[in-house]
Amino acid sequence: MSKDLSRVRNIGISAHIDSGKTTLTERILFYTDKIHAIHEVRGKDGVGAKMDSMELEKERGITIQSAATYCSWKDIDINIIDTPGHVDFTVEVERALRVLDGAVLVLCSVGGVQSQSITVNRQMTRYNVPRIAFINKCDRTGANPAKVTDQLRDKLGLNAHMMQLPIGLESELAGVVDLVTMKAIYYEGENGELIREDEIPAEMLAEAQEKREAMLEEISMFSEELMETLLEESDIDVQLINDAVRKGTLALEFTPVFMGSAYKNKGVQALLDAVEQYLPCPTDVENMALDLKNDEKEFVVSNDPEDPLIMLAFKLEDGRYGQLTYVRTYQGQVVKGGTVYNNRTGKKVKIGRLCRMHSDEMQEIESCGSGDIVALFGIDCASGDTFSASDISCSMTSMHIPEPVISLAVIPVDNKAQVNMSKALNRFTKEDPTFRTYVDHETGETIVSGMGELHLEVYIERMKREYSALVEVGAPQVAYRETISQRAEFNYIHKKQTGGSGQFGRVAGYIEPLEEGEYEFVDKIVGGAIPREFIGACDKGFKKCLEKGSLCGAAITGIRCVIDDGAFHAVDSSDVAFQLASVGAFREGYLKAKPVIMEPIMKVAVEGPSEFQGSVMGSINQRRGMIIGTSEEGMYTVIEAEVPLSEMFGYSTTLRSLTQGKAEFTMEFATFKSVPKSIGEDLVKAYQDEKKNS
Repeated sequence: MSKDLSRVRNIGISAHIDSGKTTLTERILFYTDKIHAIHEVRGKDGVGAKMDSMELEKERGITIQSAATYCSWKDIDINIIDTPGHVDFTVEVERALRVLDGAVLVLCSVGGVQSQSITVNRQMTRYNVPRIAFINKCDRTGANPAKVTDQLRDKLGLNAHMMQLPIGLESELAGVVDLVTMKAIYYEGENGELIREDEIPAEMLAEAQEKREAMLEEISMFSEELMETLLEESDIDVQLINDAVRKGTLALEFTPVFMGSAYKNKGVQALLDAVEQYLPCPTDVENMALDLKNDEKEFVVSNDPEDPLIMLAFKLEDGRYGQLTYVRTYQGQVVKGGTVYNNRTGKKVKIGRLCRMHSDEMQEIESCGSGDIVALFGIDCASGDTFSASDISCSMTSMHIPEPVISLAVIPVDNKAQVNMSKALNRFTKEDPTFRTYVDHETGETIVSGMGELHLEVYIERMKREYSALVEVGAPQVAYRETISQRAEFNYIHKKQTGGSGQFGRVAGYIEPLEEGEYEFVDKIVGGAIPREFIGACDKGFKKCLEKGSLCGAAITGIRCVIDDGAFHAVDSSDVAFQLASVGAFREGYLKAKPVIMEPIMKVAVEGPSEFQGSVMGSINQRRGMIIGTSEEGMYTVIEAEVPLSEMFGYSTTLRSLTQGKAEFTMEFATFKSVPKSIGEDLVKAYQDEKKNS
């Protein structure tokens, strides 16, 4: 049975923290009859929102893992992924957007475009995801959807236009004026489920006509027919407007803006209509895959259920019944009991159970076709694996995984905790590509790395709860890097004679700073000074040196190694000899190239009442921060700054006490910059002391 793909929508709901994503998803499920009672995110009833199924999520009132669900609106099947807002869980947003066709960008009508909204919008642009904006919380004091729409244009560079006007704002919010049909829509009944259409209130008519004209003028760029109708000044067909808005939205050149209050049950049904009318179905989106049999040549995935299967595993979860793998099918069909082929491992896999997910509940299904987002059970794979039918070998283009910036040492309390901790770490690293773990060879400690304090805090809490692994946590460590500040020559001979054949290799050239990227190897050898078969060994030797710098033991980055001369011995030269010669050459050049220590700099946005602006700025300056800009929005001030990560530990506590708990901050990685001289000296000294003691 093949279904009509034009009636399928795969959408994500993304936004800044506390914009109301989960509440909005909860209302969508209620209006589509998926749930029959509304529970609040920070609910006093002890149930909590359906989409926040983890205990930690219910307690903190935040989303940690993106949750998938599906529902039907009118005659459309909608797969929804509710994503976290905290930048620490940014990979959840990345992988959701990787497999979605469209997205709803939720904004708070008071906060407007906040720091995380900018990040999420950038991620949507990276994966070419068409979006519609929903300005939520129009019932709050200080709500101003018109200002937020302007911010979408100024701060995000989106061509955003309001498709609705609010009828009343703050506590007076009663409904919206639809600028397409020019009708007033009121949401009545206990849960806003009764929709009443009426004439536009007389006092709003002039504003509505003015906004409608501006919107029509903009979307007429996407439809010649609409432009002609506008010039003739004849009546405009609603379908004509909808087609033009859809065309502009799919081309990523227009962003329709809707508004309401999910908490007060107003405006959600109109948003669902917009999802149907303006967001793409699977066949509207061009997805690319790489043909592994044909030199990784790109080809377009067909979306045809009759073609051979291609699907992508984009998220793993270890549930009560074993590993759960979320997959998005791009073409072909998946049948329960069938076999598929994992292109990364080259292994055949049998599909035992196939489910549709509704947060943490599941419904078993027999088969699914292209465009579906479903879950498979008990399949061993990694996040980002491509599955296909056996006759094609391809890989879907992968997603962007940011590098971790903060590390902690975790020490198990006893033997039992040690066993449980390794189980937990094994699972978490499989589930979350931004969560890494390794054992420090010098200290023997287990180190975990992640995107921020909250990220690691949540995983350590989950270790204790889900695996009863009691661990002690060491002081947070920053992921420093080392690099060079100038060009330096090297000319090194490695000679060893131990009876029998010895080792000989000479490597000469220079190292220099690399503007873009982490490492580059350039071979400028002419006339066979180093035979071709040993060039790879030189590259290997240099790479080995990048793992640990000599200043503070951090990884070395931003370096170009060029070899332009050398010498070899007919008998004594070997791979090993040239690897060791390269290691010696690198060390010789590195010390001459004035190495420096780099530290991660975070982009920090602090938002709070204007009265605390002075003390917040003071606290940022104390932490070696550089203030980039401030903007006032009513009674609130947003301060944007760049601050070294090493100075940001415990900042939330400081900020709370400075502002009586009224300010909040978000941060994300911005760049690496060299550390001040005094701090660099301290780091070098600490590293030398550590080496002496170990």
